[in-house]
Amino acid sequence: MESPNWTTSQEFIFSAFPYSWGKSVICFIPLLFIYAFIVVGNLVIMAVVHLNTHLHTPMYFLISALSFLEIWYTTATIPEMLSSLLSERRSISLNGCLLQMYFFHSTGISEVCLLTAMAFDRYLAICSPLHYPTIMTPKLCAQLTFSCCVCGFVTPLPEIAWISTLPFCGSNRLEHIFCDFLPVLRLACTDTQAIIMIQIVDIVHAVEIITAVMLTVMSYVGIVAVILRIRSAEGRRKAFSTCVSHLTVFLLFFGNVALMYLRFSATYSLFWDTAIALGFTVLSPFFNPIIYSLRNKEIKEAIRKHLGQAKI
Repeated sequence: MESPNWTTSQEFIFSAFPYSWGKSVICFIPLLFIYAFIVVGNLVIMAVVHLNTHLHTPMYFLISALSFLEIWYTTATIPEMLSSLLSERRSISLNGCLLQMYFFHSTGISEVCLLTAMAFDRYLAICSPLHYPTIMTPKLCAQLTFSCCVCGFVTPLPEIAWISTLPFCGSNRLEHIFCDFLPVLRLACTDTQAIIMIQIVDIVHAVEIITAVMLTVMSYVGIVAVILRIRSAEGRRKAFSTCVSHLTVFLLFFGNVALMYLRFSATYSLFWDTAIALGFTVLSPFFNPIIYSLRNKEIKEAIRKHLGQAKI
């Protein structure tokens, strides 16, 4: 049971997908469309920001970096979901599962850090407009983005390394639509060690989420305080409009993440676990390109300009 060869060759079976072929196809088609839209939408945003020099500002640099991370964040899970929907076995190896968990959480944590950095950018732009160009330089933007990625790709390593040492035996039915810490830990043989690990994972996730939320809330408290001191209604509307897209993406992403990872001892049914997981792995990334393109006048105008040039 504890043989290293047996452990590394074990497969997990995803049990949260529909069993009938018809229901699987019904789920596969919209999921494939959503994934294609996420990839194409984010590539369009990155291309538009790159091709238009007037968009070479800190805010759009961070939006472009977020779009890049979104592509890899969804690629960590959705292709495997699509494959499982069309497969009879719906299995994943232990090593494949560990890799999926690592890339899913590393890109997800990088996004959390980047969204927090974007809140800081909006705070500087509105609260210190005169000093903003000298503080938020291209070099600082690159350093912030790099730091977010380093934080994201380093933070999950101890958890992944620890899980890789656990023996897995008995049931290999993973009650989830992708590999995640808690569903995998529930299949570990060592009950005491797994319980301790679950508690540590809960604490780590809670610290990450609460820290990001607190920093973002502090930024927006300062932003709101400054906006309320603006005398004209038009000035207040214009100042707040620069934050609407980021605030919407932040609430959409963190709302679902908090429901999943701030549960502590609470448990949900498989249906609600799956629904919440789809919220932050599929729906939130799906809406992000829409929010940043349809809610952003400059990006909309840049897209129209390039579409017009293509027609000509």
